[in-house]
Amino acid sequence: MSGPLVPGLALAPDGRPRCAWAVSAADYLAYHDEEWGRPVRDEDGLFERLCLEGFQSGLSWLTILRKRENFRAAFAGFSIARVAAFGPGDEARLLADPGIVRNGAKVRAAMANARAAQALHGRGRSLAEIVWAHAAPSTPRPLTGDDVPAITPESRALAKALKAEGFAFVGPTTALALMQACGVVDHHVAGCVAGAPQRRAGDPSSGEGCAIAG
Repeated sequence: MSGPLVPGLALAPDGRPRCAWAVSAADYLAYHDEEWGRPVRDEDGLFERLCLEGFQSGLSWLTILRKRENFRAAFAGFSIARVAAFGPGDEARLLADPGIVRNGAKVRAAMANARAAQALHGRGRSLAEIVWAHAAPSTPRPLTGDDVPAITPESRALAKALKAEGFAFVGPTTALALMQACGVVDHHVAGCVAGAPQRRAGDPSSGEGCAIAG
């Protein structure tokens, strides 16, 4: 890439431009290049990202990334069916686990969200249906880092829709972080070499993401 980089971009160790936040740590760069902004539609993959974004609230995302495998082990691989069956003993186990974020409200929200997702399935609906219904008609990349919003009308609507279905710890900022992580919106700064190909909302060719988070 020739010429000066726009605000919000930085050169990674390979000499190619990335979103500036991604180049400060190797864990960030791997997540940015391999996951962030790539479409995810499977239920457990979306549930994992929803949980992790909730646990991240008020903390560094790097903290969550570095505890991610611990979270997966503690939350049964983020299987909706298994977490929905967690009881008081599991809550106590989670709150005693030093490998995760031991916040009672966030732990209880993750358990409640698994039950909410399972209830959706029982009605023939899905978490993916709700999340992807809030994709904007198009997702042009921000021109600079300053153009990346903290909240959008779509994230406000998604937060409201999730809360109406019994989900917790899903304000509009967390909802937008989920949308960014799962490729519902592409907020890679223009010029960043990473991310999924540009798409339009509802495009079936956008593909699936890995069932892992974000």
